[in-house]
Amino acid sequence: MVKHQPLQVYERQLCLSCLTGIYGCRWKRYQRSHDDTTKWELLWSLILLFTFCLLLFWCYFWLEAHNDYNEFNWLLYNRSGAWSDSTVPILATTAAGFTYIAFLMVLALCHVAVGQQLNLHWLHKIAVIVALLTTVAGLIAVNQVWGQEWDVVPISLQATGPFLHIGALAAVTALSWVVAGQVARAEKTSESVVVLLLYLGVLLGLYLVPLSITSPCIMERSELKPRPDVIGHQGAPMLAPENTLMSFQRALQMNVTGLEADVTISVDGVPFLMRDRTLRRTTDVEKVFPDRHAEDASFFNWTDLRQLNAGQWFLEDDPFWTVHTLSEGEKREMANQSVCSLEQLLALAAPRNRTVVFRLRRPPAGHPCHHSWINDTLEAVHSARVPLSLVMWTPDEDRDQVRRMAPELLQTSLRKQSPQALHQQGVGRLLLRYNLASAQDVRSSNVSLALHTVNEPWLYSVLWCSGVPAVSSDAPHVLKKLLSPVWLLRPAEYCLIWVSADLVSFAVVVGIFIFQNYHMIRFRMSGMRSYNPEQIMLKAAGRRSSQDVNIMKEKLIFSEVSNGIGTADELYMENSYDYYTNEGNSCLYEREY
Repeated sequence: MVKHQPLQVYERQLCLSCLTGIYGCRWKRYQRSHDDTTKWELLWSLILLFTFCLLLFWCYFWLEAHNDYNEFNWLLYNRSGAWSDSTVPILATTAAGFTYIAFLMVLALCHVAVGQQLNLHWLHKIAVIVALLTTVAGLIAVNQVWGQEWDVVPISLQATGPFLHIGALAAVTALSWVVAGQVARAEKTSESVVVLLLYLGVLLGLYLVPLSITSPCIMERSELKPRPDVIGHQGAPMLAPENTLMSFQRALQMNVTGLEADVTISVDGVPFLMRDRTLRRTTDVEKVFPDRHAEDASFFNWTDLRQLNAGQWFLEDDPFWTVHTLSEGEKREMANQSVCSLEQLLALAAPRNRTVVFRLRRPPAGHPCHHSWINDTLEAVHSARVPLSLVMWTPDEDRDQVRRMAPELLQTSLRKQSPQALHQQGVGRLLLRYNLASAQDVRSSNVSLALHTVNEPWLYSVLWCSGVPAVSSDAPHVLKKLLSPVWLLRPAEYCLIWVSADLVSFAVVVGIFIFQNYHMIRFRMSGMRSYNPEQIMLKAAGRRSSQDVNIMKEKLIFSEVSNGIGTADELYMENSYDYYTNEGNSCLYEREY
């Protein structure tokens, strides 16, 4: 009886099928290839890599910009006239896009690791282009609407740089497994040299990155300055409606050292607290005065303003996702809040010896107080009968006149100016956005400096280590819990950490390269050219003429096998073929796929 010996044994490769199927829709064995990737597909791989890097930066930007989400929503509100939390759809689409592109990057690296030809499916190519164009459009839009926010990236790196370095080092070290495999399998020496040099260049750059990392939190603990004072910006707007008495009361409960407000002057000369130019967002003006909802807030008189509800909107819009933390009593109190006057704010702060700083908006042309707005505000401050030494005066207009009329006021500027200009104006304090003052400015400034708006612990920590004396915050309840910087390292400790990380990374990379090349040398010495049996058989067939292959098939089919599988081994060796078997799988006769 003639026995038929299987010509080739295939094992199920479910993982490989999923890998090539998801990436390039090549689910069948015959669709896969170990040939070199085409230049066209290499170009798409570079596009995919660029999109991944761009989305990585985009994700990092929005994570660090969390400190200023409320500012971003307010800017969009001033442009569109409709309030909404626009950061939610931006974060959702960014997270989805980055996850998708990162998944494709992992699949591409797996293709390289197993020696499969890269062939990105056309649907994935369309999705990659959409993700790339959307991200570029987002970058352009942010640059036009919110360009100053780019400064948050270098500032945040002062807090995250040392940890991002360790993460990047771990990722590049893990990538050495793929690079070592490529170098070991490369048929051309030039290709392996180029790949190796590129990888070593990136690795060496990462090893030396800490030399360029500067962070104020890398310092001796003895040099740490006192904790910065916290000023409640609009009170505590995350816990109560902004610029209301309830908001300022909640801020005082958080032991803030000062209160900050936005002031507008009514048509009858009463300074009141309002950030927006209209009353639509923070009051029920559309319900009480439906015909005047788009009118400038300063054209309302104080009697009309007192009729408006300034708290119900907070319960309905929940701008900071904090309403669920309020008790029923707090909700009832909040629903009854009304517009607050400057005099009421001063009367609240003075008994507690708290500083008050306010930004005064000049009424528009045609307003009765358009020219007398400075005097009207000064009169309101005097009427409150509070110590003028607790009031920080910010308008630059008629500053000399104000100094003569009320020399006790704390002259404060909202603009960054030279020390000489500040001295000439008699200004002793600065209130600036946190991105406008560097650590050098803090050290060299001869004036008292306060920065706004600081809501995140990491930013507060960086400014604390920089020596900033005071910050203005929407989240005094968050900063109150921060009794020390988020992290603080002595220079010697940080040096030990990054040097140790570099040495461990170098040892792992060297070990991986030795391991990969050791196995390739052993297999090559035994006649093997690849780990994949299918690749070996196909390459072997490619090196033979079709006549030799037919002779081999005839010998295998029609010869009597007296010693079982051993005879087949002899026939394979006789014709210089590499033979592979897998006893764990059922045998299949050669067939065309």
